[in-house]
Formats: sequence, structure tokens, C-alpha cells
Amino acid sequence: MCGLFGFSNYSNDKIKNLSDLTNSLAEQSAVRGTDATGIAFTSSGGINIIKDSKSAYRMNFKHPDVKALIGHTRHSTQGSEKKNYNNHPFVGKCRNSKFALAHNGVLCNDRELRKSLNLPKTKIETDSYIAVQLIESKKTLDFESIKYMAEKTDGSFSYSLLDEENNIYLVKGDSPLSI
Repeated sequence: MCGLFGFSNYSNDKIKNLSDLTNSLAEQSAVRGTDATGIAFTSSGGINIIKDSKSAYRMNFKHPDVKALIGHTRHSTQGSEKKNYNNHPFVGKCRNSKFALAHNGVLCNDRELRKSLNLPKTKIETDSYIAVQLIESKKTLDFESIKYMAEKTDGSFSYSLLDEENNIYLVKGDSPLSI
């Protein structure tokens, strides 16, 4: 399984050595997966993603002072980690916002959903990407579209999402999630 991590800074104070905190969180999550590591954060009003097919122990994240961040350490179950587009977080786009999504778990109905809901084919080979497509199909990022996504996906999961306004959404299914 994979690992999810992140933080949200509610104060107006800068956190010293914020990139060090990110790297430490990623390394602590690496126990859940070492095939790939990635983070998502907002900067200049947009979603930024840094990811690579490397263990968190081999990554060295550098990012600006940010208010919120989500991250993912991957244990590949579907889709090669060598193709970076298969690695998390993924970017999604709705009318009201772009967002990033990371998933921990294994989904067993992604192909059926893609077919029955006539969702577009994509080069991304993971089961996880269906979560992005389900939210995008509702054309808005809100609690209702996230609820729809979580209720449609079968299998084990926890999801983390980050929008352009630095809101972090967490969805806990059968996979571990500690706050």
C-alpha cells in the first residue's frame, strides 16, 4: 500500500525549514511505499506537483513557503512507476478549481466505472486516477462531488485532496489515515 502525508499552516507565521519538514514527512511515509514519491502545493495561485519514480529517501523536495501540502509515497500495484504520469498526486480540473489528489489503497471497480459512466480513456494506468475522473465528471470540487467519488469507488482507500485555495480534504475508507 501507499502512504499519504501533508500539512496545513493556519497561522500567518512562516515555518522555518519547511522543505525539511516535507522531506521528513515523506521519509516517514516511505514505510508504506518506496516506488515513487510526490507532493502537491499551491503557489502563485495554481497547483504545483513535484513527483518522481524515486523513494522518499532519494528525493530532496525544495518548495516555497506554502500554506498547505499533500504528499504520497507509492507502492505500485497497477501502472508502472517508471512512467511518471502514473505517480501521485494527480491533477484534476473542475469549473471552480484545479485540485490535486493522492490515493492509498487498491480500487477494484475502476475499469467498470470508466466503461459504465463513459469516462474518457487516459494514458494513466492506475486504478487511482478514476477518483479524479469521477470528481471531474461532476464539474465542481465540493463535498458532494467528493462524496460521489468515495461512494462510487469500491476497494480499499483513503484519499487526500488539495485545491487552489489551500483547502485539504481527507476521505477515509478502509485504508489507514492518521491525523
